Amino acid sequence: MTDFLEDARRVLAANDRGGYTVPTDRLYPFQWNWDSAFVAMGFATYDVPRAYRELERLIEGQWADGMIPHIVFHAPSDTYFPGADVWRTSHDIPTSGITQPPVFGMALKKVHDAAINSGLEDARGRSLVLYEAALRWHRWWYAARDPNATGLVALLHPWESGSDNSPAWDIALARVPTTTETIVMRKDIGHVHAAMRPRDVDYHRFIHLVDVYATCEWNPARQWSAAPFKVAEAQTTSILLKSGEALLDLAHQFGRTSDAKELEAFNRRSRRALLAQWRPHLRRFVSRDLISGTDIDAPTQACFCPLLALDLQPAIREAAIEEMELWSEGLTVLFPSTQPNYPGFEAKRYWRGPVWAIVNWLLIDGLRRNGAIEMAEKLRHSAVEAIERNGFAEYFDPLTGEGCGGLGFSWTAASYIVLSNSGEWPTV
Repeated sequence: MTDFLEDARRVLAANDRGGYTVPTDRLYPFQWNWDSAFVAMGFATYDVPRAYRELERLIEGQWADGMIPHIVFHAPSDTYFPGADVWRTSHDIPTSGITQPPVFGMALKKVHDAAINSGLEDARGRSLVLYEAALRWHRWWYAARDPNATGLVALLHPWESGSDNSPAWDIALARVPTTTETIVMRKDIGHVHAAMRPRDVDYHRFIHLVDVYATCEWNPARQWSAAPFKVAEAQTTSILLKSGEALLDLAHQFGRTSDAKELEAFNRRSRRALLAQWRPHLRRFVSRDLISGTDIDAPTQACFCPLLALDLQPAIREAAIEEMELWSEGLTVLFPSTQPNYPGFEAKRYWRGPVWAIVNWLLIDGLRRNGAIEMAEKLRHSAVEAIERNGFAEYFDPLTGEGCGGLGFSWTAASYIVLSNSGEWPTV
């Protein structure tokens, strides 16, 4: 009988590069921000010191202004584009110039709790260092990406969402020119079939944005003014709020009264703003295009991520769950990253339809928070079964269940470790 849990741990061991974990070999040969946060939570179930190390290696790349970049280039590799030379950032450790969803705070709370429960020596000391880094990043989000104090934080590049080429960006991204100063030399389609990856036109727009912000010398205020792509995003704000709740809990544990008051204010602001993004006629939450001033109502997984951080009124909760159930009808694997009957849906193309175990993980936590245990269990069972049938793939075709993208993928392995335990956090 296959020991899938042990296989998952072997995937993480194979992708270990000395205290940090690459998502998968060759396709993603560096340390990615939100990938590592999920991986740390997986490690926390059986190796707490290694979980701490994952987060500690990530903050080696933290900028002086508090931003934690989406890629830390600890060691050189020629199997990925764009590399450090394209980003043109100026830090002791080469990094990208943009960020990613702030799962870090959520991960730190899980790691800290596991450390305390296991009696690990110096748990408080190690957690405090990471807490300070997380708080600086939290402050950066609200200062750099919500300068008007709306409560919704903005993305200036689709890659910052983690959902790189989601249909949610189609209209906003179409306004970005395809001209680039940088020669676009894609490496991804040498590792994965092009039908599973973003299109060339998208890549040119992605790199155009990198060029624009590099010209701004990565100064947040200059970037905000120059940005041709600016989206106040529901998924990222939800994750920020959930991490804000985790940091607030830690602030109380560490006796940081002034930090707690600051975090409470941030959390109130984002909670109020997210609730205002509910659209009853759509039965989902929406993001906002800050350049056009219009809603982004493309039906993607982001529309349900506010469940992660909000305690919803019964009418809203039931409507959202009914919509999720409608999207799930007839699928082999749940939960799709785009509504299956939407024109932009593509079952195998990156973030335009496939199922991601980490998305299920977030949605499961949100559904449980809101008392939707049956739907949460459907998503948990579906993700676990897909992995056991088709391996630790980057993502899965919701129609066929086929594993797609990179293989031997770290955050899929971490997801399995957590979700296979009936979704309950294991006791360390």
